[in-house]
Amino acid sequence: MDGRNITDRAGLYCAIGEALRGPGGYFGSTLDALRDCLRGGFGLTPPFTLNWQSVNTARTHLGDSYVEEIVSTMRFAGVSVDLD
Repeated sequence: MDGRNITDRAGLYCAIGEALRGPGGYFGSTLDALRDCLRGGFGLTPPFTLNWQSVNTARTHLGDSYVEEIVSTMRFAGVSVDLD
């Protein structure tokens, strides 16, 4: 996932959706919706790997704790998250 332009939560969820489902793809627009998508029924179910490039942009704009909450939510669901 290209994280260079993730400067707000809407941009984060858009990037996740497009990384996992292609251009315009949806995979949640809030943390609760992301959890729902990770449970299945949205075309992609764990286990899979997400390579998050330029994660520091999101850390700067959203804060370390929110980024870690996203990462831990995904890992708890069985997603391998690689941070670059």
